[in-house]
Amino acid sequence: MTATNGGPTGARQDTVAAVVRQWQAVHPDIDTAPIEIIGRINRCAALLQQAEDAPLRRAGLSRPEFDLLGALRRTGQELTPSELARETFSSGAAVTKRLKLLTERGLVERRGDSRDRRVAHLRLTDAGRELVDGTLPEQLAYETTVLSGLAPKGQHELASLLGELLAQLEGRLGALRV
Repeated sequence: MTATNGGPTGARQDTVAAVVRQWQAVHPDIDTAPIEIIGRINRCAALLQQAEDAPLRRAGLSRPEFDLLGALRRTGQELTPSELARETFSSGAAVTKRLKLLTERGLVERRGDSRDRRVAHLRLTDAGRELVDGTLPEQLAYETTVLSGLAPKGQHELASLLGELLAQLEGRLGALRV
């Protein structure tokens, strides 16, 4: 059974549905079902990034900066830049650049390693901790509003399915990166 867009039951009219229809017209012999998932995940991620989380913007933070501060806050311990890169799925260069800005703003401080001068240990300052703790509830309320168009059951199902996909990708792709 198909929906009005030519896709599976329950599919909606969105930009990805139009892309799928176009591909099906050009290549009716190719299964375009992966586009319905991967394409929508990518499109949602792009739209969420474009939205520039309002609470973070008011706090003068980008999402990647907040992710770094959040990693330091939620782990409750000092982390090295490479540990922060792993925690936030960021490149080392991106973490270094963001840490420089956050350190200049007085939100993060570095401590050298007594055994290896090349290693830095990072922790939140009191101002950094206050900023994270003050911004997090407002950010979560904002994200709740973004998701409010989905019923609670749908949110739970989506979180579960995305968790399954993420675990598979982390296991499969993580093994390839080693």
